[in-house]
Amino acid sequence: MTDKKLTRRDTLVKAGGGALSLAAAMTLVNETASADDTYSKNEIVQVASDFFGMTTAAVAQAVERIFADLGRPNAYIKGEEGSGAFVVGLRYGKGTMHRKNFKNLRVYWQGPSVGFDIGANASKCFTLVYQIRRQEEIFQRYPGVEGTYYFIAGIGVNYQRTGRISLAPMRTGVGLRAGVNAGYLSYTRERDILPF
Repeated sequence: MTDKKLTRRDTLVKAGGGALSLAAAMTLVNETASADDTYSKNEIVQVASDFFGMTTAAVAQAVERIFADLGRPNAYIKGEEGSGAFVVGLRYGKGTMHRKNFKNLRVYWQGPSVGFDIGANASKCFTLVYQIRRQEEIFQRYPGVEGTYYFIAGIGVNYQRTGRISLAPMRTGVGLRAGVNAGYLSYTRERDILPF
């Protein structure tokens, strides 16, 4: 009888150990899967360089800073936008969000800005997206603080955040826009004329 109890006990201990090993293995698989769902610095530099039509060295400087601040993104948006301001500004854009293992998603964005800001620009916009889980989570309002000076063929970067999701738009374009402004961008499924 005692031998039988030890055998059952040994079996339970082994089963428990096996379950713990399985849980550890699943955690490792999940960590690997999430790393595989993100983009490396080299991947982003290559895609952004091709998109902007700039050298990889120029784009790499901006990407290096963003990666140092925010890490590896798990999505990016390639698009175009137009904006203008004389104290109060407006920005409109459209693009496509790309994620590994997901279908591409069309997105629009618009928003006001208020502050010391004068000028206008038309630009290409390449936005890195962080911590997004479901595609539709992109469709919300993202507050941000901007203070960039737009050079011809230069890159401007700012950060926007709501909850756990962060965005890092990189912009290049023709025009001049200087100053410091605070506003937000709303990302939507359809184009919206009203930025509010």
